[in-house]
Amino acid sequence: MSTDLRVFSEPRSVAVVGASADTAKWGYWVARGALRGAHRREVHLVNAKGAVIEGTPSVRSLSELDTAPELVVLCAPARTVPAVIDEALAMGAKGFLGITAHIDVANGQVGLERELAARIRHAGARIVGPNCLGIYDAAADLDLVWGSFTPGHVAIVSQSGQLGLELSGLAAHAGLGISRFVSIGNQVDVTATDLLEDLAQHETTRVVVLYLESFAAGRDLVSVLARLREAGKPVIVLTVGASDASRDAAKSHTGAMTASTDVVAAACAAAGAVLVQTPVQAIDLAHLLLGSPLPQGRRVAIVSDSGGQGALAADTMARDGLQVPRFSAGTSGRLAALLPAGAGVANPVDLAGAGEQDLTTYSKVVETILGSGEVDTVVLSGYFGCYGSDTPALLDRELSVVTSLADSVRVHERPVVVHSMSHDSDAVRHMRAQAVPTLHTIDAAARSIAFAADLAARDGRQTGTVAPGGAQTGETAGYLEARAGLMAYGVSYPQARRVTSAEEALAAARGLRSPLVLKAGHLEHKTEVEGVKVGIATPEDARDAYVEMSERLGPGEYVLEEMDARESTVELIVGSRRDGSFGPVVVVGLGGIHAELYRDVALALAPVTPEAAVQMITSLRALPLLRGFRGRPVVDIESAASVVAAVSRLIAEQPEVVECEINPLRVGPTGAVAVDALVVAASPSATGPADTQSNRVKEEAR
Repeated sequence: MSTDLRVFSEPRSVAVVGASADTAKWGYWVARGALRGAHRREVHLVNAKGAVIEGTPSVRSLSELDTAPELVVLCAPARTVPAVIDEALAMGAKGFLGITAHIDVANGQVGLERELAARIRHAGARIVGPNCLGIYDAAADLDLVWGSFTPGHVAIVSQSGQLGLELSGLAAHAGLGISRFVSIGNQVDVTATDLLEDLAQHETTRVVVLYLESFAAGRDLVSVLARLREAGKPVIVLTVGASDASRDAAKSHTGAMTASTDVVAAACAAAGAVLVQTPVQAIDLAHLLLGSPLPQGRRVAIVSDSGGQGALAADTMARDGLQVPRFSAGTSGRLAALLPAGAGVANPVDLAGAGEQDLTTYSKVVETILGSGEVDTVVLSGYFGCYGSDTPALLDRELSVVTSLADSVRVHERPVVVHSMSHDSDAVRHMRAQAVPTLHTIDAAARSIAFAADLAARDGRQTGTVAPGGAQTGETAGYLEARAGLMAYGVSYPQARRVTSAEEALAAARGLRSPLVLKAGHLEHKTEVEGVKVGIATPEDARDAYVEMSERLGPGEYVLEEMDARESTVELIVGSRRDGSFGPVVVVGLGGIHAELYRDVALALAPVTPEAAVQMITSLRALPLLRGFRGRPVVDIESAASVVAAVSRLIAEQPEVVECEINPLRVGPTGAVAVDALVVAASPSATGPADTQSNRVKEEAR
């Protein structure tokens, strides 16, 4: 099978099978687009009736051609496609673009599309689709798609053809062009990952927008996204949350507390990509990524010719997690020297009419702020961009200011983002052309800056090695066995003993330090059934507690454990599970009995380093609790991070582990102590033999 995808970007010849003279049919649009590239390659049109299309005669079948077409576009009726593929392969075709849909249904054969793909691969050829919208490549003059495109530097790879068209339309409306467009369809052969990897060497592409609904071989996709980032082509991702998160089958709280889109977001973070929510957000962000430097932090300065717009801009930035810091006295003083008395110079900056008096005030103020080094991004909000269109005599001066803004960006390597009341003017187009992103709403500006700051904070380094393991469900280990497995990875637990009778409970209590906890270790969620008894003071109390609990909950593993009675602790939940697409993931959040209520969690692909785990913990909304809320002691975040890293290594290294959870992990000033454990292991038939360390841990637990 060929791994060279050049046939889909620069084919030497193309044949459109199912070309049509009917302007309402797909075959017409693809044929017309193909003819536009006739100066670059041979174009053959195949129509069963021999119709003349756009002045070009067609042949009735591929067999009438003297030479084999390199790329065959399938627009023919679905029932005829298998025969067309066989005929083209016999001639020596190297690629197929499958526009036609429902091939299986039309031919009454389930799995036919994949059978055809196997036949194509066996012949050393490849297929994109079927059921796709087509391909466009600006640099190659390749136009095999419904619709029209403006050349540019944004590549779109989309599982939904129509959504891909929406993205390209939004881009055109916003003054951005397309470098390559690929609708991937059913992905029976060539996948989104293959096409993204091919974009790494595509010179005209600077930004990639990816829409996917399914994420097969997710770790491979992460690797490719990281390579695109390294190649200077950041990726913006859209999805509808179709990653197989297996939440319904999860036995732990961890599965219930995370959505499938959380996993996709974690994959993007690991790859140095960014997940957005809507097509508009994707195109708005693309503005910032096309040549503009990324903001190296979240500090924003706001410059406006309207006090109201400046104040609203500040509020909007704050809602998106950005900071609008007050300028130093020195910077405020330099700004005051440029502006009329009474102008706002603290941040936001209110020009107080100075822009109308002298348009160069805009660039002078922005230059002063960028030169201060006190912010990471400057937002220019308001009327700028409208002067030349409303008053043509001012156009040249406005364009000169645009050039000055662009020069300041290049010198200081910090972005200037413009919110202009003009959607499209000479000045707006000039700013976009000079890598000064210009958006029509302050909401779009704030949101895009926040996304770009997130992107800048990600280096695209991938996670560590992951052992293969595909099981999604399994059996829950006993509490002591689960504890032992986690302790083998360095997680601290209090001393504990297994008890199976009242006499054993009495004896075990005498060998442990009170207060004690009795747990029904054979149950997954103990609190819900009153399977935990805390504050046991004496051996006799331990015996009585065992008798009461065992009679109520029945036979099973009961554990007597020393109680972590430290004060000033914060309870966290640390969990891991296997996602069906991206493999092992790790979660940390506010824990205890209210974990699912608060849903304050951070998620990452496993394994993670302790340093990355610290970043996860410090991203939680509950961080003030850990850093000494209202005079409480600061807890040991690094110790908690070590536990997160340990849990992530366990699931990454142990292929038989499906889920793992500690809830709660009690974190105090003196360290982190786990007081619960849940480990779900797949059956041997699902994972194969467990490794030596896992077997040793289980034997020690017994």
